[in-house]
Amino acid sequence: MTTISGGSAVPGGYYLSKSNWEIFPVARDGERLPGPASEHYVKVNTAAALLIMPVLGGLMVVFLPFIGLYLTAKAAGRSLAGMFSRSARDLAATVTPGWAPGAAHFTGKGTEETGSEDSRAAEATLEALKKEIDEKRGS
Repeated sequence: MTTISGGSAVPGGYYLSKSNWEIFPVARDGERLPGPASEHYVKVNTAAALLIMPVLGGLMVVFLPFIGLYLTAKAAGRSLAGMFSRSARDLAATVTPGWAPGAAHFTGKGTEETGSEDSRAAEATLEALKKEIDEKRGS
């Protein structure tokens, strides 16, 4: 079967859309198929079109209740999920710590277990400097 793009000029007849399973009648030669060029059609002879149309209508009648149930469940689920996500967002906003401007987290102090000889020597130098400053302030 030859696939024809939407918007193409075609001879008269019946054309089945592959994307939405609709049959489009074209009355005269040279008329254009509806839809963009990305939509694809297949030419169907008249006898096949007369057999396909009731089948497509019957499928719609059979699946229409299921489509309605699906859309109802989807709407209910979406509102229920929105309710839970809204409350979860509010809870997360109250639990998370606020912004603390001016808080310094990278002070350069090492942990207790990473005390090397260089850091001990630097601490001893700082202690000596602190004592010298305290003596000058005291006098």
